Amino acid sequence: MIVKYEGALRCKVIHEPTGTFFPTDAPLDNNGKGEIASPTDLCAAALGSCMATIIGMQIEKLGFDLIGMRVEVHKEMSKSKPRRIIKLNTEIWLPVKLDDKAKHTVELAAKTCPVHHSLSSEIEKPICFHWH
Repeated sequence: MIVKYEGALRCKVIHEPTGTFFPTDAPLDNNGKGEIASPTDLCAAALGSCMATIIGMQIEKLGFDLIGMRVEVHKEMSKSKPRRIIKLNTEIWLPVKLDDKAKHTVELAAKTCPVHHSLSSEIEKPICFHWH
């Protein structure tokens, strides 16, 4: 990944192998415009998309189609210094009916995704599953 600072607290993030890119912005509560996702929003997005990907890998092996699965990650920032993420509350809705064994597979996949493992243990990471 390449990051280019473009001024006014905005960056351009470039995926080097493909050349695709997207901007980031500082949030309103931290001197930014808040017009687009902030770097900490991307951390929340990374957690949600990683969970969805790993769940997809595991459940599709069992023959289920997860198109329509929805993952929401709500980020909570510290009120005191240093400014940091203190909680990433995740909710996952699955579009298929699963037996107990498959549900366990989903829960384990979410909790063992690489991003979940990479985040500090100081960040609370509760997960709520909404079963079909």
